[in-house]
Amino acid sequence: MSYTPRLKKQYKEEIIPSLKEKFGYTSVMQVPKLQKICLNQGVGDAVSDKRLVDSAVEEMTLISGQKANVTYSKKDISNFKLRKGMPIGARVTLRGDQMFEFLDRLVAVALPRTRDFRGVEIKGFDGKGNYTLGIKEQIIFPEINIDKIKNVSGMDITMVTSAKSDEEGMALLTEFGFPFKKKI
Repeated sequence: MSYTPRLKKQYKEEIIPSLKEKFGYTSVMQVPKLQKICLNQGVGDAVSDKRLVDSAVEEMTLISGQKANVTYSKKDISNFKLRKGMPIGARVTLRGDQMFEFLDRLVAVALPRTRDFRGVEIKGFDGKGNYTLGIKEQIIFPEINIDKIKNVSGMDITMVTSAKSDEEGMALLTEFGFPFKKKI
């Protein structure tokens, strides 16, 4: 028997019926689903030190379980001493089983390790059901060895869903166990 991630199984068995009932969908295909998770890390100091991008790619690869790509600047910005084509960050896009595994680790292990954690902000929705979360330090992930990192840096994590509205997207992520702050 092949392995299926815990959240993928939970989505099929529990989340689909729950959302179908909550929003009154007539078909299973109307239920919003998680399409991909995009991780992005900008390394501003990479203009002066190219090795920072290499360490960012290495850390993103460890965190996501998939090889990260280097991002390059698209234009010259003289105030930042930036030239077109310079490496300035790292990114990775997760789909399928790796996406569910990452989401499971993010919700169950990484976010609770954040200092003074009281839940994630609701403000990160874009109006179309997608959610972006900013993390201030990458050391909340257990894959990162604190002794080996050169500098603490943050990253953006974007959950792209097939939801039509923020309400549907939030309901989907809440069902996955996303710890949103309660509205006051």
